[in-house]
Parts: sequence; structure tokens; C-alpha cells
Amino acid sequence: MDDFSNFCLPNPNLDEVTAEYASLQTELEAALGDSKTSDDALRAVVAKWDQLRRRLESWSNLVEIRFNQETNDPKYKAAQDYRDEISPKLTELNVNIQEMLVETPLRPRLEAIFGEHAFKLWEVQNSTFDPCIHDDLVQESKLVSRYNELTAGAKIEFQGEEYNLSSIAKFEEHADRDIRYGAARAMWQWYAANRADLDQIFAELVTIRHGIAQKLGYDSFVELAYRRMSRTDYGAEEVARYRDEVREHVVPLCREIHRTQKETLNLEDLMFWDEGLFDSAGNPAPLGAYEEQIELAQRMFNDMNVDLGQFFQLMCDKNLLDLKIRPWKAGGGFCSSLPSEELPFIFANYNGSKGDVEVFTHEMGHAFQCYSSFDGAALLEHVWPTYEACEIHSMSLEFLTWPHMEMFFGDAAERFRRIHLLTSILFLPYGVAIDHFQHAIFAEPDATPERRHAIWQEMERLYLPDTNYGDLPHVSTGGRWQQKRHIYMSPFYYIDYTLAQCCALQFWVRSERDFAQTMQEYVDLCKRGGTLPFSGLVDSAGLKNPFKPGSLKEVVQQAREYLKL
Repeated sequence: MDDFSNFCLPNPNLDEVTAEYASLQTELEAALGDSKTSDDALRAVVAKWDQLRRRLESWSNLVEIRFNQETNDPKYKAAQDYRDEISPKLTELNVNIQEMLVETPLRPRLEAIFGEHAFKLWEVQNSTFDPCIHDDLVQESKLVSRYNELTAGAKIEFQGEEYNLSSIAKFEEHADRDIRYGAARAMWQWYAANRADLDQIFAELVTIRHGIAQKLGYDSFVELAYRRMSRTDYGAEEVARYRDEVREHVVPLCREIHRTQKETLNLEDLMFWDEGLFDSAGNPAPLGAYEEQIELAQRMFNDMNVDLGQFFQLMCDKNLLDLKIRPWKAGGGFCSSLPSEELPFIFANYNGSKGDVEVFTHEMGHAFQCYSSFDGAALLEHVWPTYEACEIHSMSLEFLTWPHMEMFFGDAAERFRRIHLLTSILFLPYGVAIDHFQHAIFAEPDATPERRHAIWQEMERLYLPDTNYGDLPHVSTGGRWQQKRHIYMSPFYYIDYTLAQCCALQFWVRSERDFAQTMQEYVDLCKRGGTLPFSGLVDSAGLKNPFKPGSLKEVVQQAREYLKL
């Protein structure tokens, strides 16, 4: 691929793909049925399957990227609909192969070739699918697309201008309190006006997901969700204990941060629309135009690590960055990949705030890890690790770029670093609140919309006790959770960020002592990709596992020392 902007892949013909899988299955049956089959022959037939998966995943990811780039484009919407329709069948074909691999008597030999972790992943993934849920999966995908279209199409009037949900977010950090309040009110008024649709979409998603779980033999969606997230080394009990640790060790520090923030801003009461501001002069914003920032990023990555610098140049040369806000562009930021090309892709929404630098370095961490892991990966499973491990790479790179922030913020670089650390700590209670909320929601699948909003308010009292919404519409009655795309689009994908943050903070502490050594340890972790589960990757990097008692306490103490709190 020379240029992503011109890159395209044809829609796969389902009959032809089915025939490819049938031929592959016959070949695999023959190889697995003969104990004398050589290791090289086993590698060869598995490689055929992996190449087919890479081709189909590249097509699927490209469809998703194009739709997110232009959610109002009819051809991209049609492609997304087609993908939603055939994805369950593709999953079924793939699961059939995975079941053969995990159930064969030759499994010990295969594990010696490809590693045990892939087989544990396949066992978990196989338990999340059955042909009987085909139509439910199609409906679930369509509901997710409805939410994405609804939020991407938001039009918010403020101060005579029209904004979307991404662009209006920049006012959260405005130095003028009236402007912060006015922008927050305008944004949450949009959510209030669309509450009926947001509630309805989510109600249908809960019904569909709970129904899928029951058809597969689970009591609730929670257990199924953990398996969908490919969590092989921990479960809901460990996560619940971790949430308790956050409430015990982090929430008190966050309350101190808020008290200091109120004093710094000289406010009688710290309101919700004040929480994004940490300096009465306004939070620092990156200097220069977009093009200048990209040039600075190239210099920064060149200086940090030769592989990182060369990789970023490749991303720019092949137009694998889509960072600017546009009408009808989906919100948020993400990193995807094109396995057939062994390349990642970064999607973001620059709005002129310090968050541009944070999101960009975050997604670059994902992209660099992905690209580093393609080299020599015998299986797709070896490229991306599970989600919570993925977030270690992204969040750690945010901190590892700290020594270069003068490039982007000039004399305000130290203010940026302090605010970045403050927001990283403050995020932890919010992140576990989102996770606890999802556990509670699926424990009551028949709850009314009013009950769901009340459950969110219960989470706020546990983890976010200082939040004061005043008279803001929607959010003051428990609707804040509907802003979080993950809840609708990627259920139970959120605790991952908080687990990774604990590891990223450890990389930060190490880098303060020996940056070169820490950077090499980070690169080495990226190269391990998905060869190990979360705990195994954490151990391999010499990091403290967030699930072990005391890991959060130490991180909090280190943050206190830096922040002088």
C-alpha cells in the first residue's frame, strides 16, 4: 500500500469465502488426523488460515475506518451494513477452525509451535459464539452503528457557531468560567434532547446482549462479556477487589486534588464545568498549526528512539493518520490495523486543546506496538495483546514523551506535565465507576431508563463524590454515562484503561530515574505483542500487577510526592 487515502479492498463474496474455509478445513483435518505430520506441515496449514484471517480482518477494519471518517456517506454506510450482516457467518467459519485446533490430540505439539496463550484465547472465544445467535449479532451491530451515527451527527449551537461533540469539548478548558458553563450547558442540552433515542438504543442493546448470553448458557451478560474481552487470567472477583482498592487509595487523593483545584481557581464551589481547568490562566494549549505539530512530533520520535522515529515517518508517508475534526466524522480516537499490509491506522479529532497531544501520543503507543509485533508474528493473536495490556503501551507513551513537551507547549510544558499527571489520577475513579456501572446494569437487564440513570448516580456517590452538576441538563439527573461510547459500542472495555494506567505510572517513575533504559524496556514490551496474557506481559516488564494488594498504594504515594500533595 502506497497511500491509505487511495487504499481499497473489495467486499468478500460470502459463498467464495465459505468455500475457502471448507477447503482449508479439509486440509487441516488431514494434517491433524495423522500423528506423523511434520511440524513444518502443521505450520504451513495454520499459516494459510492466518493469511485468510488477515485478509478478512483488513477488509472489516477498513470498512469501519471509512464509516467513522464519513458517517453520512451512503456507500460507507452500505459497506458497514454489509459487514454487519456477514460478520456472524465469518465468525462461525473461524470458530470451526479454532475448535479443531483446541480439540485435536496434536494440541501439545501445536502449543509448542505457537504458544499456549493462543489456544487459551481460542477456547474463550469459541465459548462466545453459536450459530443460534447469528441474527442477534447482526442486530447488535446495527444498534451500535445507530448510536455512532446519532452522536456523530450532533449539531450544537454555541456563541453563534455550530459544533459537534468533539469540537465543543475544547471549551471544557477555557479560562472564562461563563464560557465553560455555557458550552457545557449547550452540549448536555443536546443529550437531553436526544435522551429518548439514547435510552431506547441502550435498552435494546441490553435486551439483545442479555438474550445472547442466555442462549449461550450464561446467567447474565457479565460472564459472556469477560469472555468476549478474552480475559483468560482474571475475572469479575479480581476486578471488584481492584475497584475497592481504587476507592480506598485513590478517591481520597482525588478529593485533595479537587480541594486544591478549587483554591487555585479561587472558587467558592468547584462545579462540574470547572473540573477540566487546573490553572486560572487556562490550561496550556499546543503551539503552532497542525502541520507544525506533525513536524515537531517527527523530531520528538526521532530523538526518543530510532525505531519509533522511522515508524512515524512511515505513518506520515502512507497517510495513516486522520487527526482533524470534520462534520459527520465520528467522535473519539482509536487505533486500528490492516493485517494484510502489516500496518496500523490512527483516528482522532484534534480540537486545539492539550488533549490533542495526549490523544495523539496515546494512539501512537498503540500503533507502534502493533507495528512492532507484526514482525515475525506467526498468528494474528501474536500482534495485538488483550485490551488492558494494549492500553499499557498507549498510556505509557503519553508519559515517556514528557521530556519533549517543551516542543509543543513552550514555557507551559511543566504545567502540562503536572496537569497530565493530575488528570491521570483523577481518571482512575471515573474509569472504575464506568466498569461498576456496567456490572450493575447487566445484573438488572429489565431496569427502566430511570433506574439506569439512578444506578449511575449511585456510582458517582461511590467514586466521584465531589462532582456537582448544578443545573446542567441531563447530566444532573444521571445521564453522564451516555457520553461514554464504550458502554454502547464496546461493553466492559473500560476497566482496561485504569489497569493500564497503574502500569504506565510505573513506567513514568522508572523514566525519571533512567530514561534510556526505560525506553528500551518499553520497546521490548511492545515487541512481545500478544504472546502472553495481561499478567504475563506485566511480569515480563518487571511491573507490579494492579490486582495485587499494595500496587495502587505505591502509585498514589509516588504521585503525591511529585504533586506535593
